[in-house]
Amino acid sequence: MTATIRKATPDDLDTVAPLFDLYRVFYGKPSDPALARDFIQARMARNESVILLAEIGRDTVGFTQLYPAFSSVSATRTWILNDLLVVPEARRSGVARALLVAAADFARDDGALRLELETDHDNATAQALYHAMGWTAYDGTLRFRLPLR
Repeated sequence: MTATIRKATPDDLDTVAPLFDLYRVFYGKPSDPALARDFIQARMARNESVILLAEIGRDTVGFTQLYPAFSSVSATRTWILNDLLVVPEARRSGVARALLVAAADFARDDGALRLELETDHDNATAQALYHAMGWTAYDGTLRFRLPLR
């Protein structure tokens, strides 16, 4: 079966929150379902992100979360694909690809200049997919980070 992708609504909070918790665990954070739920609920309530859900039949098998950003030089919107998760039992079935296509379609339809993402240097599986789908590394600049806590 192929995945159906749709935009999440506030009614999907109890579906998205556990997936977001799994995403955080994947990146080494301890499971914290309450924190995950509160974070997703705040993003939805404030319209601070767009969440796309992947469904196969009645099962939600993945999600991606996009955050708006802007390019001052180009004077236009960009989107940051910050989170992408496919549950283990649905991996290698085209779900991640479908989510990436849907994210690009969403950003393009929104008139965005580009869609950006970042992944760990050792996530070769994700990098291979991104390259295969036409994503290119753009890190010709130096990226800096200022920790605030």
